[in-house]
Amino acid sequence: MILDELGRSRYVSLTTYRRDGTGVATPVWVVREGDELYVWTKSDSWKVKRLRRDNRIAVTACDVRGRVREGAPSAEGTGRLLDATELPRLRKLLARKYGWQFRLVDWPAALVRLGKRPHTGIALRLS
Repeated sequence: MILDELGRSRYVSLTTYRRDGTGVATPVWVVREGDELYVWTKSDSWKVKRLRRDNRIAVTACDVRGRVREGAPSAEGTGRLLDATELPRLRKLLARKYGWQFRLVDWPAALVRLGKRPHTGIALRLS
């Protein structure tokens, strides 16, 4: 199942869409829970701004640099930004999958901003 394959991937290339319909792909961490995939990104990133306007997404398994291998699992769907009440659960899921790498990104960012984390989560529902 494509959801399982993408959820096991270390990274996925998340494509969001500009006003003119052009897709912009970015490699992000991914974790699966239930029928959705979740990704983590900076709150002020362009992908967040694009999702607020157009919730269409595409995801493809990739490497850390966003390179997609031939035949990599791929799917389209919709994305929604998580609210503050959903973020603690996502942090736990990401910490479980990525361990010290996730903590290295999350905790210093919170310290610098006096407890306010500059990241947000995105739930991806595949079609």
